Amino acid sequence: MRSRSNSGVKLDNYARIVHQTILRHQDPVTGLLPASGDQPDAWVRDNVYSILSVWALSLAYRKNADRDEDKAKAYELEQSVVKLMRGVLQCIMRQLDKVEKFKYTKSTTDCLHAKYNTRTCATVVGDDQWGHLQVDATSLFLLFLAQMTASGLHIVYTQDEVDVVQNLMFYIEAAYKVADYGMWERGDKTNQGIPELNASSIGMAKAALEALDELNLFGAGGGPGSVVHALADDIQHCQSILNSMLPRASMSKEVDAGVLSIISYPAFAVEDISIVNITKEKIISKLQGRYGCCRFLRDGHKTPKEDPNRLYYESAELKLFENIECEWPLFWTYLILDGVFTNSPEQVQEYRDALEGILIKQKDGICLLPELYSVPPDRVDEEYVNPHSVERVPLGKLPLKWGQSLYVLGSLLAEGFLAPGEIDPLNRRFSTIPKPDVVVQVSILAENEEIQELLMKNGIEVETVADIHPIHVQPARVLSHIYARLGRNQRLGLTGRPYRRIGCLGTSKFYVIRNTIFAFTPQFIDHQQFYLALDNQMIVDMLRTDLSYLSSRWRMTGRPTVTFPISQTMLTEDHSDLDPAVLATLKKLQDGYYGGARIQTGKLSEFLTTSCFAKLSFLDASKHAGGMGREQDDDDDYGCFAEHGLTFNGEADDLAQYLDQLLTTANPSTGSKVRGDSGGLDRFKAAATKTKEMVSLMHKAKELHLHNAHLYLPTKLFRSPQPSLHLTLTDSSAPHTTQFPQVVVTSECKLPRDASGDIDYNRLVQLLRDTYSLPDQADILYILFKDKGMEWDTRLHGKGSTVRSLLTDLYVKAGDLKHWGLIRMISGILRKKVEELDWACSDLLAHQKHLTVGLPPEPREKTITAPIPPDKLAMLIDEASENNITIAILTQEIMVYLAMNMRTQPSLFSEMYRLRIGLIIQVMATELAQSLNCSGEEATESLMSLSPSELKILLHHILSGKEFGVQRSVRSVDAGASPAISIHEVGNVGATKSERAGISKLKSDMRMLEEHKLSWSQPRQSLTPHSLDMEHIESGRYRLPSIESLDVPVSTSIVKDTRHGQWLRRRRLDGALNRVPIGFYQKVWKILQKCHGLSIEGFVLPSSTTREMTLDEIKFAVHVETVLNRVPQPEYRQLLVEAILVLTMLADVDIDSVGSIIHVEKIVHIANDMFYHDQKDLGAEEQILERDPSTGVCRLLYDSAPSGRFGSMTYLTRAVAVYVQDFLPSGSCALQ
Repeated sequence: MRSRSNSGVKLDNYARIVHQTILRHQDPVTGLLPASGDQPDAWVRDNVYSILSVWALSLAYRKNADRDEDKAKAYELEQSVVKLMRGVLQCIMRQLDKVEKFKYTKSTTDCLHAKYNTRTCATVVGDDQWGHLQVDATSLFLLFLAQMTASGLHIVYTQDEVDVVQNLMFYIEAAYKVADYGMWERGDKTNQGIPELNASSIGMAKAALEALDELNLFGAGGGPGSVVHALADDIQHCQSILNSMLPRASMSKEVDAGVLSIISYPAFAVEDISIVNITKEKIISKLQGRYGCCRFLRDGHKTPKEDPNRLYYESAELKLFENIECEWPLFWTYLILDGVFTNSPEQVQEYRDALEGILIKQKDGICLLPELYSVPPDRVDEEYVNPHSVERVPLGKLPLKWGQSLYVLGSLLAEGFLAPGEIDPLNRRFSTIPKPDVVVQVSILAENEEIQELLMKNGIEVETVADIHPIHVQPARVLSHIYARLGRNQRLGLTGRPYRRIGCLGTSKFYVIRNTIFAFTPQFIDHQQFYLALDNQMIVDMLRTDLSYLSSRWRMTGRPTVTFPISQTMLTEDHSDLDPAVLATLKKLQDGYYGGARIQTGKLSEFLTTSCFAKLSFLDASKHAGGMGREQDDDDDYGCFAEHGLTFNGEADDLAQYLDQLLTTANPSTGSKVRGDSGGLDRFKAAATKTKEMVSLMHKAKELHLHNAHLYLPTKLFRSPQPSLHLTLTDSSAPHTTQFPQVVVTSECKLPRDASGDIDYNRLVQLLRDTYSLPDQADILYILFKDKGMEWDTRLHGKGSTVRSLLTDLYVKAGDLKHWGLIRMISGILRKKVEELDWACSDLLAHQKHLTVGLPPEPREKTITAPIPPDKLAMLIDEASENNITIAILTQEIMVYLAMNMRTQPSLFSEMYRLRIGLIIQVMATELAQSLNCSGEEATESLMSLSPSELKILLHHILSGKEFGVQRSVRSVDAGASPAISIHEVGNVGATKSERAGISKLKSDMRMLEEHKLSWSQPRQSLTPHSLDMEHIESGRYRLPSIESLDVPVSTSIVKDTRHGQWLRRRRLDGALNRVPIGFYQKVWKILQKCHGLSIEGFVLPSSTTREMTLDEIKFAVHVETVLNRVPQPEYRQLLVEAILVLTMLADVDIDSVGSIIHVEKIVHIANDMFYHDQKDLGAEEQILERDPSTGVCRLLYDSAPSGRFGSMTYLTRAVAVYVQDFLPSGSCALQ
């Protein structure tokens, strides 16, 4: 027998270590590993990490096998790995009811458990008795399930188990907005059971989703049915949130060593190498000691100062743990692995040498890695004074199996027994390598031949839908319905993916469904429930955003392909040409560069060879049992889809039947080409063209207990003609249609009344029939809505003419005329909700931005700190708006625009942790009032009359901090709209961008010139004998609430000096946006350590806050912001911020204390008095020095520049010197 090689001997030694420390503890029945002798339960995270060394050792034996015994040993080790992974899978399968609930509720009591009984796979504690929600643990299991399957292990055995894994992917896909308890099971570091968004969970979920996407769980022998799918948009959401969080780990942890697992092995979740390096450097500099790394700052776990008899900490108690946090050798094993994967042998050797000095050697020669090292109780004071000077003692588990396993893994890699690619077969280690530039392919489709000819006249060659067969096009909503069937398993009670919107990454692929190629239009084209898509400028703006997003975020094989349809709504009023904004965009697309993205335009068929494809085999007929029939290869037999493709074991559910019908309409027969005049897009319109079918689907959705049932109404890609209710409509060019609707009704004396003096509703309905004015029709319908209800039948045109149907009809007409004020008003009455409202809210929250809705102060202003369902969110907005329809509808709109800006320009929101939407709306109205020199009511009307794109531009200007101007414009974005408002940057010379887009509306603009002069100089005139008198308004019960509660100041006469009001405006904007100077919150933290607290208008920010929260904690910044937000006036709030900024300069002065509680408002008032007296001495008139009655501060001080002799900072500095002089110790130098 040949002698054993040196490498074989070393492997045998590692096998002995692994057996003694890990495998001998494996349960023979379940395969699970107990945490320790004292803790017999099996933690999911610990089990997965612990088995990694066994997996690595099996790979090493297989690679370096000297003898047959080595191959046998490799197989035995592999099976131990499979047994453990299947044991964890069994634990999860016993809790599938929780997986199903959690997909919808995201509740901490509906989640999978974090630990199980080692012998039975049963649960060991109650749902609310442990911090079970740990998304990173489930994600870690899925990540290694993917890696091990890719390495050749067979862990998943049946199709049912495939469906379980697919649903686990749905369980973790929304990790970017799920607050959980994190790696350390405690959530917020106060250890009070408060879940929070954790970077480690988001990163691990992203890695798991990427690893599993398109993976065949049966391995090389599997068919298409065992392939699982992840949605690229969810992955990129995780990526975006992760980049915005790091190097912070969560709201309460400014740094956490657990993040090493996501910036390096095993997750490699971060693609930006600079973020990886910054995060790693911060962990090492802030957390590393002589025995490892602390988990996070002020971690009290197993420190001498921790009370073992209490589960939770007191907030101020955290300061006691500073500088004595336990150090974990575990994190050095991560840094060894990081050195291996970054090809840094110096780093590997440094940490291996460091570990050798702290491992505990047993009598049998085996070295064990302890859980942690703690400061001895009798030497705590010494460690406080000189951190890292005291010799520590090992505590906790010996060994910590998790750490021991990673230590062995690192040793096998460092000594060359394994190559990095062997334990990373899915190549996650290459995530930071720069990706090549992406070319976005755009295919423009015409709705019919008429539009095709218009495009040809402008030199743009496109296809109609009839031309692209056999490719079929569907709206994005249909793709959401299709994905809702993925992972559905009736036997296991799994309903598949919750119905959610599909983002642009998902719709930019071709899909093969039952041998038929499908393309899907972008989500923003599909906004038929809200009015944003009625604005062509908004559509092209969203297209630009999507193209830019695709070029920077696309990571899949093949190029992204965007299908952009041109419909009738994108034409000019007379349908003689394309809308100038749309035409300009199409021409730029053809130039090959748009929105920062490289573009290639062409036909869909030309892109088939270069595009990304996804095969959705879960819809194949062969996957369903019972009555399946034969596979259909011919596209023309696509009708079998309805019979077999979307059913459960032959039993069709309601939604499946409807979805089948929807998809069946997508297949025209090849023998009969649809004529252009029959509506080419009928091929891919949703099947719900009849009201009866719409109602039927809603009932079916409700019967299925589907969440957000109203979203399941499949809207058509383009609106088909609706049965008109024939409300009388005058010529759209008439002057009154260019006016913002006075959203009020006639005075009591003008309303038709019966003999008893009550309103005669029948005559009111007759008045509605005869009225030509859209605003007047809206007023009458509002009266009927308030008095009779939405479902009252007016019998205007026979039975069925309900108030709701008439309002809907009026909404469509207002949409055709682009009458934005009326559109918004009717949307509010109909309680329309933005389809993406909950998505926008969740996206902002995930970027660590809290939201408030309604106007200050509390309790009217409601704060949103966690995602809530869309229906509850809409109710909260209504409540905060005090049922003011206009504020409620604008709040929804602004929330969506904020999310859009957050997605494209997150830098706009730096140092802002709470977005106050009510104040933002107030500031917008104020800006219009001052710029247009009009009253608050007129400014409100102008704000409501802005098109969605103009409103978004106004918001962006406010967020960006750029100086901009607002003025009335001759031209309008769309004729028939309200008097146009032009928004431009100050100093912008020449034509605006919209004016350069085209001159097709020149005649219309000239025609509207006189009308606008008339409409702004005179009240709206009655155009019919029956028209309502809008000038004699009684503030009675019929008055529709406006935004008058915003208290918009009336501007004084225009001053030639453009600087007048500039600083007041800047302070008002910054105060409303909670914008503060960079480093402001860190400076506040430092000054709090030198006083007992800061008092702001009676609300105290105590110095004890610094004992709980650290310098760079987001939680601290939010806490300070909360106190500042008690001040309702944004300009006064900003002056208080400036006062605090001056105060913080004292933090750098060598003074131990500057007094007890500092009253910041007193400093401001001292400064104000100084300013007032100085101005009086200079001869200023009393009128100029008028004080704000709510604060007592001179308005002129609000409008003073910060610097200069009479600058605000000059007076605030003098005021601080006067105020703190009383608190300084005797003998101190006087502050000048």
